[in-house]
Amino acid sequence: MSRRPPVIGVSSYARAGEPPAFSLPVGYVDAVRGAGGVPVILPPGEARPAQLVDLVDGLVVAGGGDISPHTYGGELHESVYEVCEERDRFEFDLTRAALERADRPLLFICRGMQVLNVVCGGSLHVHIPDRYGEQVAHRLPPRRPARHAVRVDPDSRLAAILGVTVVQACSWHHQAIDRVGAGLKPVAWAEDGVVEAVERKGRPWCVAVQWHPEMQLGDPFQPRLFGALVAEAEG
Repeated sequence: MSRRPPVIGVSSYARAGEPPAFSLPVGYVDAVRGAGGVPVILPPGEARPAQLVDLVDGLVVAGGGDISPHTYGGELHESVYEVCEERDRFEFDLTRAALERADRPLLFICRGMQVLNVVCGGSLHVHIPDRYGEQVAHRLPPRRPARHAVRVDPDSRLAAILGVTVVQACSWHHQAIDRVGAGLKPVAWAEDGVVEAVERKGRPWCVAVQWHPEMQLGDPFQPRLFGALVAEAEG
């Protein structure tokens, strides 16, 4: 009997619409499937997120709306959008539980990277242009993706996975890491200095990127993130 493919949990967006629904861009599903994994969508509201970590072989914490500034001591800003306390609570608890399992490979994408940083005690710049100006467009107005170069630390796990030290990233965010959370190491940067990726020190496989690799599945490098995640989950 052949071994089953790895099950990869992917957190969903907050409930929205009428009637309310949980949703997730298909790029996440296609990326996990393309890498040989079975995607399982994990919506907010689960009372015991730690049990979900037991059910999956790997985890992706997805992008989406902003984290509430109250969770990291930030100030409200007119640019903050789609805050959902239910999703914040769920993904914070899910991330804490996942960090307790060294045998679970973890990939955090865009908002997901910010979730990881806040869970680890870090903070965020609530609006990038207020701190870094507009040298690099991290998203296009009003809320559209942009492309820009990212420099990757050649000694990082991320560089080993991607096979390159400079990538063109599909960027769709207006917030970024300010104070780096405990145990996290920045490993990639935009030209304006914005932290674009972090790794968890002392952990076999925990990578977070500020861009959207699931929107670049035709790129020669970005799908390697999902391939490496699934391969690690498969053991």
